This record gives sequence, structure tokens and C-alpha cells, in this order.
Amino acid sequence: MTSFGRASLLIGAGTVISRLSGFVRSIVLVAALGSVGSRAADAFSTANQLPNNIYAIISTGIITAVVVPQIVKAASHADGGRAFVSKLFTLGTTVLLGATALAMVFAPLLVVAYAPNYTPDQMALATAFAYWCLPQVLFYGLYALLGETLNARNAYGPFTWAPIINNVVSVAGFGAFIALFGPQTEVTGWTPGMVTVIGATATGGVVAQAIVLLLFWRGAGLSLRPDFRWRGVGLRHIGRLAGWTFLMVLVGQAAGLIQSQLLSAASGYGPAATTSQNMWLLFMLPYSVIVVSIGTPYFTRLSEQAHAGNIDAVRVDVGRSITMLGLFIVLATAALAAAAIPAARIFTDSDADAPAAALMLLCYLAGLIPMSVLYIVQRSFYAFDDTRTPFLFTLLQAVLVVLTAFIASWTLPREYLGAGIALGQSFAMLVQVIAGGILLRRKIGDLRARVWLGSLARFGIAAIPAGLAGYGVFLLAGGVHGWMVSGQILGAVGTAVVGLSATVVYVLALAVLRAPELGPGIALVRRIVRR
Repeated sequence: MTSFGRASLLIGAGTVISRLSGFVRSIVLVAALGSVGSRAADAFSTANQLPNNIYAIISTGIITAVVVPQIVKAASHADGGRAFVSKLFTLGTTVLLGATALAMVFAPLLVVAYAPNYTPDQMALATAFAYWCLPQVLFYGLYALLGETLNARNAYGPFTWAPIINNVVSVAGFGAFIALFGPQTEVTGWTPGMVTVIGATATGGVVAQAIVLLLFWRGAGLSLRPDFRWRGVGLRHIGRLAGWTFLMVLVGQAAGLIQSQLLSAASGYGPAATTSQNMWLLFMLPYSVIVVSIGTPYFTRLSEQAHAGNIDAVRVDVGRSITMLGLFIVLATAALAAAAIPAARIFTDSDADAPAAALMLLCYLAGLIPMSVLYIVQRSFYAFDDTRTPFLFTLLQAVLVVLTAFIASWTLPREYLGAGIALGQSFAMLVQVIAGGILLRRKIGDLRARVWLGSLARFGIAAIPAGLAGYGVFLLAGGVHGWMVSGQILGAVGTAVVGLSATVVYVLALAVLRAPELGPGIALVRRIVRR
């Protein structure tokens, strides 16, 4: 197997196990705090999301868009980039410490900003959780800096596998909460000890996943020491690049803030913060397993080819990556749509809540294929150190996200508000990827779009009977009143059965269509199974 294939396999396998253990974490958390209509669950979800949002503003866009290409370039230095990495980490840690301290000071205001429609008791509980969760900003940032640096040195495994440690810690902690205090879905009656167990568990898992990466640091040929001499290694150049990326992330987070504010009105009435995060977790499973495992090695290679000025190779890899991603992501969309209700049941504490959560999942799934293509389009710009252009089409997406969220809040009852906001986000993502594709073509020339669009069309045709077959299996099992919706574990089993049925029909349909992409796809799956 090539190094590229091994990298994709390692990332894919780690992501599968990470996501599956993440599902277990969410199931245990639902058992502890509830899901649809649980104000306590929404309070924790809002608080635990705050560090992710702050970290995204401070670090995510900069690391993904800027750090990886710069580390790849720094590897050509006489010291292999060690001085650059040390300076980068010193700067990054300093910024993260400052951001964490500020977030702790303004914790109550952050909760009010993201959930202005919560009741006073719910607001107080969310604020208590926030004080425990906000230190995650520092450790999320360290985890990303460590992991992306390892990725840039072609050491993909640790970054992908480390979150499993987080999930193990979380499952143990949330399980201990249930054993000590029992399920708690109301926002009254919480003691400091109860808040401590939930909050410390959530943050402890993030700390563990950051620390475990240090074990692999020297094995990748890297050393790290504090270095506050930040001049002379191109950090000013990074700052210019990061400026646009920072604005892009800031715009995205502003749109997310408005979504969160509007969605807080649904808490206690229907799917809200907790359900939105859990359905997003389901949505992200195929994205993470398929897109990230295949796309991450492509991104490193794109950065190397762009740095070398090999534009033709970049165009070829863009088309190949979209085609290979599409083969699997179209199937995942059809299968997960067919299994939406049993899949949603995994994250609800009653069968009656599963259809409402499933509707939100379906609305998210409308954007899965565009988001997957966007991954390649966006990172193609990053490979050329172009962060300004992605900002422009992300700004367009953010405007549409906000506009559609307000339309949903004005026109839909609260029990359907979450689904409306999710559908608006998918629509905005479709417009974004179209705009991004047009701009990328202007930058690097012909993308051979007819070739990979033709492939996506074939995949879409094959996905129709596949999705119908999967949904037919769900109906034969009793539908919303059948065994697939009677419990969380059975929901997971039902999802697997429906997904397997859809997969079989999808492969047969591609064979009938004589899709040339089927052979390489099956070969990739065989290599993964053998490994």
C-alpha cells in the first residue's frame, strides 16, 4: 500500500473508532441529562459548546489554513523546521492562555449571548457549567497545534486516535454521574457536586486528548522548547495570511451565534441545542470518516505541489479527490437519510422524540455532499496561501445562514425551529460551494468539472434505489412503531441494517451503470478490510 493509502487508512480507522466511542459518550450523556425538551441538557450543551466556538475564532481557521502549509515549507530549513515549530508553539500557547483567561472572566455574558431565551434557572445552570468547560479552549488549541504539526510531518495517526481517550474519560465520568445522582433533566435541584462531576468530566477528556499527543512528539523527529523570539521566521507573513482566515472564522461564528440565539427559544418545547449537536454528530460521522480520511492526505500533497508550482498536478488531485469522496459520501447520504429515524433514536430518551430529531438530521443531510466538495475547494485555496478568497464565499454563506435562520424563526413553530435552521444552513452551503468552485476555476484554470460532475451524477442515480431500499427495510421492520425505534441500542442496530441494505443496492446499481469508479472504490475498501 502506498504511503498515501496508509495515511487515509490510518485516519479513517481512527476516525471510525473515535466517532463510535463518541456515540457511546453521547448515549451516556443523554441517559444522564435527557435530550429533546430537556432544559438541563440544553444548558450543558450550550456551555460545553462555548470553548469550541472561542477556540474556532482564535485558532481553528489559522491552524488549518496557514500552519500546515507553513510547516511543510519550514521542513526544508536546515534544522528541519524545529526552530519555527518552537516559536509557533510559544506564540500559540501565549494566545490561547490569554483567550482562556478572558473567556473565564466573561463567562456569564457569553452564556447570555448564546442563549438569551433561557429561563433564569437554566441560565444559572449553563453559567455554572461554563466555568468548568471554558478551560477547554487552551487544551483544544494545544491539541490542534500538536496534531496538525504531526500531520504536516506525515504522522497522521495520533491526531486522529487521541479523541478516543477523551471519549473514554467522558463515558466513565458521565456514567459515574448517573450512578451517584441518577438522571437529571430539570434545571432545579442541582448541587455544586453534580455540576462538578459533569463539568470536570467534559474538560478532563479534552485535557487527556491533548496530553497524549506529546507521547508521539519525539517519534516524529520534533523537539519543542519555549522561544519568545518570534522575529525572523515569517510569522509576519503568517499573520497576513491568518488575517483573512480569522475574519472568515469570525464571520462563521457570528452566524452560529445568531443561530444559537434563535434556537434557544425552542428549548423545552422541541429539538434545541442538545438535539442539534447530536444530529450534527451523526451528520459529521460520514464526513469525518470519508472526507477527512481521504482529504487530509490530499491537502498535505496539494500544499507540496502548490509550493512546487505544479498546477497541473493540483488540478488532477482536485478532480480525483472529489470523485473518490463522492463515491462514498453519496452512499452515506442516502443510507443515513433512509435510517434517519432509528439513527436519531440513538440520541433520544424516548421513541416519541425520534421523528422530530430525525427531521433535523434530514435537513442537515441536504448539505453533506456540498460540504464534502467544499472541503477540497477550500483547501485548494489554502494550498496556494490564498485565504482571502475563501473568506469571500464564506461571507456569502454566513449571510444566507443568518437570513434563513431568521425566516425560520419568523415562520415556524418552536418544535420545528431547529429543523428549519438546519435546512437553511444546508442551502447556504450549496450556494457557497458553487461560488467557491467558480472562483477556484478562475484561479487555477479548468477543473475538469464535467468529469467529476458526471461521476457525482452517476452516484446520485445509484443512490435513489439504494435509499428507497433502505427505507423499505425500515418500514418492513415496523417503521416508527417497530423494533428499530424501541431503544437506543436497537436504534443503532437498525441503523446498521438499513445502511447495509442501502449499500448492497448502491453497489449493484453502480455495477448496472458500469460506473468506472466502482472498481477503485471496491479495491480501497478491500485494502481497508485486509488491514
